[in-house]
Formats: sequence, structure tokens, C-alpha cells
Amino acid sequence: MGRTSDANERLMTAALALMWEQSYGSVSIDDICRRADVKKGSFYYFFDSKSDLAVQALERHWQAEKREMDEIFSPATAPLERIKAYSNLIYKRQVESKRKSGHVLGCPLCCLGSEICTQDKAISGKVREILERKGKYWESAVRDAQAAGALPAGDATARARCALAYLQGLMAQARLNNDVEVLRDLGRLMLEHLNARKSVAQVA
Repeated sequence: MGRTSDANERLMTAALALMWEQSYGSVSIDDICRRADVKKGSFYYFFDSKSDLAVQALERHWQAEKREMDEIFSPATAPLERIKAYSNLIYKRQVESKRKSGHVLGCPLCCLGSEICTQDKAISGKVREILERKGKYWESAVRDAQAAGALPAGDATARARCALAYLQGLMAQARLNNDVEVLRDLGRLMLEHLNARKSVAQVA
């Protein structure tokens, strides 16, 4: 099998990268094995199918991102600063992805989810599950900002969902136009979208 100790991790890393750079439908198990430098026979030792690999890869990716989000969205950080920091991190990541691949890749969850939503219940279910988890961080930040008077009162859950939809929409535009500058100054744009108090938004 060769290098079996990390073969499953390399397969998951390769799969997510290829599916993000290209598409789920266009990437074969052979492509994934080549990128991961793993023999095809070893693939089936770890995963039942490409779908099974995608689901596990998404969960692995989320667990890594969760640690980062726990830090960024820490209650010890001012709520609008959490939103600003995460939004600006998205911009930096998209700049890096374009530098490496030549393309703005957008949100991996939305790209994969929109492609596969009517074809694979396991993958689409996992995408929705992770997006719901991410939404909880935003909802907490919005609710804390409202309590501090930094955002107008209202339905924190609805506001958080609208903020995420705005973020995902901008990433889709950036991907469609291959223009990362759509996301420049994303932190400020997000605060304006949420209707942050002017004095707070200007400082942020």
C-alpha cells in the first residue's frame, strides 16, 4: 500500500482540492489517487466510494476550520471584530487560491453543494450540516453585537443567515468573474451590510 499511515488523509486533501478547483463530476477516483500519490487499491481500503470520500473530507476540513473559528469568534473578542476578522480572512484565502491555481475558487461548500444537491443526499446533507454549524458562530456574533448596541435589534438568526448569504454571493461573483478584488475590504462591506452603527463601522 505504501505510506499507509497518512494515505487516507492525503486522499481527503487531494479530493477536496480537486473538487474545489474543478468539480465533483469531473474528478475521478483515479485523479484523486494520482494527486494523493496513493494506489487505487488503497482507496477502497479507506472509502466505499467517491461520495464517501467527499463526505469524510468535508468533515475533516470542517474540524480544522472549527479550531480557527473558535479562536476568531471567541466571546473575548468584540462581536463586530469577529465578523470583520473572519471576513478579511476569506479575502486572504481567495487571494492565495488565485495565486496558486490561477482562479478565484469561491466557497468550497457552496460550489460542491450547488453542484451535487440534487444528486447525492449524503454530500448535500453534509454540506448543509456544516453550513448550519458555521451559521451558529455568526448568529452568536450578531446577537452579542445587538446586545452591545453595535447592531440594530432584530432576529439574530435571520440577520446571520442574510450575512452569510451576502458573503457567499460575493464569493460566487468573485469566482464567476475570476476577480478577487470583488472581495477586497470584505470586513467593512460586511459591517455595512449588517447595518452596523456608523461610528462602529468607521472605526472597524
